[in-house]
Amino acid sequence: MTRALPGRPLPRRSLPRRRWLAGAAALVLAGCGFRLRGAPELPFRSIHLGFAPRSELGQEVRRQLATLPGLRLTETPQEADVVLDVLEDRMSRAVTATTGAGQVREFDVRAYLRFRLRTPAGRELIPETALVQSQLLGYNESAALGKELEEAELVRDLRRDLAAHGRPCMTLIGARPEEFRVGV
Repeated sequence: MTRALPGRPLPRRSLPRRRWLAGAAALVLAGCGFRLRGAPELPFRSIHLGFAPRSELGQEVRRQLATLPGLRLTETPQEADVVLDVLEDRMSRAVTATTGAGQVREFDVRAYLRFRLRTPAGRELIPETALVQSQLLGYNESAALGKELEEAELVRDLRRDLAAHGRPCMTLIGARPEEFRVGV
């Protein structure tokens, strides 16, 4: 076995062997059925999102759903295969820790979404469901401006995560095809 000395590259004869091993590993992975996760298959072709017009979470959900191939976002519920009714969309912040002097040390920042998915005719596909994302945020009054910016970034991340968690809920109705038929 050829070994490299400290500070010196491997001899050239070991490089073709490494390439051969890398190619063999790629073939083994391909042979076992490994493939990158693609876009989820949704059992419907169009959806109406019932978010408030200026909802930041609604904008994130629209952005994520717009990337799915073959899915159309509609303006009215009547022209959609399914309707996402947003029952509640809110952010909250609560104090979770204080110092002995009563100064805030930590906040719990939460993004909350309560929704249901139904057909335009009113048949419920996903009953009322709540998704909650929560994150603790340390706070220091001497760095209040920096913590405000950190909180704004954290809120954006929570909304992005919440929107990403809602997509798998919609793919679940694909597991029950007898309950959902496009155009019914």
